[in-house]
Amino acid sequence: QVQLVESGGGLVQAGGSLRLSCAASGRTFSRYYMGWFRQAPGKEREFVASISRSGGSIVYVDYVDSVKGRFTISRDNAKNTVYLQMNSLKPEDTAVYYCAADSSVLTAYAEYWGQGTQVTVSS
Repeated sequence: QVQLVESGGGLVQAGGSLRLSCAASGRTFSRYYMGWFRQAPGKEREFVASISRSGGSIVYVDYVDSVKGRFTISRDNAKNTVYLQMNSLKPEDTAVYYCAADSSVLTAYAEYWGQGTQVTVSS
């Protein structure tokens, strides 16, 4: 069982930055694919970014096209934490951001989810 707790959301002006954190319980954090999804009012939940599980020499990351070059996902296995650094924020980034974890490939049907953190970008 994995419990995920997000933090770092808030209100920011367009062009600003925020860093989201997701703290995970459990001793096998490094074995999980981790990622972020978001859901804006009236819209479906969408994939934002993912990072592969650690163990090999290469860690793979992936991003939705709309955040490439602005968002960076990273993980610190010693702290059981995954981060989402968000720069050059736009009003269309406004959403509830959810952390997700899966022992296999991360999808919208991930095994574990956090409770979400609100990000609001004002114009």
